[in-house]
This record gives sequence, structure tokens and C-alpha cells, in this order.
Amino acid sequence: MSVSQRSVLASAGASLAYLEEASATSDAVSDEVVDHLIKLSEASNGALMRGNLAAYLSMISFTDDFTLMSPFGGRPTRGHELTSERLEDMGRFFRHGTLKQEVVAAYGSQDMVVLALIERATVEVGGLPKQEWALRVTLAYRREEGEWKLAHRHADPLVGGITLTQAATLAEKAR
Repeated sequence: MSVSQRSVLASAGASLAYLEEASATSDAVSDEVVDHLIKLSEASNGALMRGNLAAYLSMISFTDDFTLMSPFGGRPTRGHELTSERLEDMGRFFRHGTLKQEVVAAYGSQDMVVLALIERATVEVGGLPKQEWALRVTLAYRREEGEWKLAHRHADPLVGGITLTQAATLAEKAR
């Protein structure tokens, strides 16, 4: 394991321990916990854009009922479908990327944090040449037994918007 991977793993462990301690003492989630989840989201998804699945998985754990609504559409993926083979494929899907995250909104309650984000990546995706990818993303984290876990991720590539006609065409294809 490289020095940078060990640093990421140590940092992730410290962040998760801090989140657990900070959130266990209050009925409402603190701004510090929300801020940590925002930073954790950017760091973990940045690692994934580099194709570093091990770092991503060291920072993020999923709820048993996790749902993923991918930016490519189709049927939502359930947590039990994220087999080690599928996760490894996901890690190979992204390469040599960078990621910057813009926070649109963040909401927190005692056991739930929802982040509305714009992720801007420059990345090789699925063998395509490196290009700019902007996604509108919603992440829902849920606290379970003192640990913040990712319960839902939804992403779409509509940051630039589409016309009503384009939306109608997409909706028609979904029937």
C-alpha cells in the first residue's frame, strides 16, 4: 500500500471516529458533522474518479437498503447488488480523474443528512477520453448504530438543463 493510500485510510478512519463522537452527543446533527460529510463526500468521490476503489470504500459504507440511481438512468441499483465484482468494475470504470464539488444545499436531522451537490469532474469514464463531467447529485446519509452510512445516491447529467422537448423525448423512451 502506498504512502498516499495509507494517509487516505488513516484520514478516513479519523473522520469517521470524529463523526461518530460528534453526533452521538446531540439530538440534532451539528454543522460540524454536516461539514465533515460534505468533505468526506468530495474526498471519497474524488478517489473513485481516480479509479481508487479501495480508498473510496475505506471512506464510505452503505446502508443495507442503499439505493443508487446512476447518471445513465435505468433501474435503480440496490445495495445487495453491489457485489465485490460489480464494485471492482465500478473502480475500473473511472480513471485519472479530478473532482470538485459545489454544495447547493445541506440538510441535517438527528439521524439523516441530505446533500444536494454539483460534482464537476475531469475524468476518463468507461474508456472514453478524459473530458468534463458535471452531475447534479443528491446524497442521503443515515446514522446507524453511531456510524454515518450512505443510504442513497442519485446523479444526473442535467446541470446545463435541457428543453421541454428533450425531456419529453426522454420520458417517452422510459415508458
